[in-house]
Amino acid sequence: MLVLLAGIFVVHIATVIMLFVSTIVNVWMVGSSTLGQISSGLWLLCNGTCNQLPVSGDDETSLRAVQAFMILSIIFSVIALIMFIVQLFTLEKGKRFYITGAIMLVCWMCILIAVSIYTARFTGKMSEFTNPHHGYCFILAWICFCFSFIIGILYLVLRKK
Repeated sequence: MLVLLAGIFVVHIATVIMLFVSTIVNVWMVGSSTLGQISSGLWLLCNGTCNQLPVSGDDETSLRAVQAFMILSIIFSVIALIMFIVQLFTLEKGKRFYITGAIMLVCWMCILIAVSIYTARFTGKMSEFTNPHHGYCFILAWICFCFSFIIGILYLVLRKK
């Protein structure tokens, strides 16, 4: 049981780190232009130098929603990690980690909303790029989506023995 708890803890820490990276780094969409390699993220558009991401109208509202939900997912993931540590030392044997699992599933839902909005609103909008494709931060966000769901379910069914 100790190995299972340690494994879940390590995957949870890895998820938090990947959430930080995918939110902060500006490589959600990558493409080429006459200026060279261009990448855009949630905050900046980079092509050698980084500038404010040019969005307007409804796209700006969508981008703010994606930013907010990614930040919320980081917050909920860190809170779930802290709650796991607290419950590990305060729960009696045989109790379940319901609070930690519920918070992690809220994190999962925030990631789902953020990545879905980004996919729906910004994937086809990079017409100035040649050969546009998703960058590693977008892929990391989807990996975090999977990990947070698995971890949340494991916390809900996990008994401390």
